[in-house]
Amino acid sequence: MESLVIPVLILLLVGAAVLLVARAVGRRTSGPKASATTAAGPTPPGEPVELARAAAAKLTEDQHRRLYALIAQGQAMAAIKLYYEASGEGLRASRDAVGALAAHPQPFTPAAPEAPEHDDDDAPERFPYRYRAIASKGDVTREVSSNMLNDEIYGRIRTLAKSGDTEAAATALTKHSDISLKQAREFIALLDD
Repeated sequence: MESLVIPVLILLLVGAAVLLVARAVGRRTSGPKASATTAAGPTPPGEPVELARAAAAKLTEDQHRRLYALIAQGQAMAAIKLYYEASGEGLRASRDAVGALAAHPQPFTPAAPEAPEHDDDDAPERFPYRYRAIASKGDVTREVSSNMLNDEIYGRIRTLAKSGDTEAAATALTKHSDISLKQAREFIALLDD
């Protein structure tokens, strides 16, 4: 009889978690609710919306996608298990977090990148997009595409080229792209006019 106590307790805990998540999902699909912002201001911390935001912030993009896929498929226990393993929180906290995420869906927001400790001018910053610079003269056209270029940097390179300091412009272009110095000189030569 004693050997059945632990499995029965686990089964009861799992059943309670499934009911809570199912109730939270049922509330979400039953119709529009009042806004999370009241006349007194935003929802205070500790409310389900804030819990959902905090829970979503602990997930990677893949975990976030998989967790919401499990919630959409009605697999509450698998979603709780996924969150439990991803966050390292306890079972009750994981159950509450998944319930809040089901009731108040949150978009994935990547963690803010850490600020560099010092400003290193030798290492160019990488941007989340690719910048395309095109120069042409007559039938000759050159293109440089890099995620280390932006309008400001390209403007400085153009200013150097137009002022006659083509070597400094070519060096700056190679520093902020993946082209050779020879290719940079060819590109800069098209900017002279």
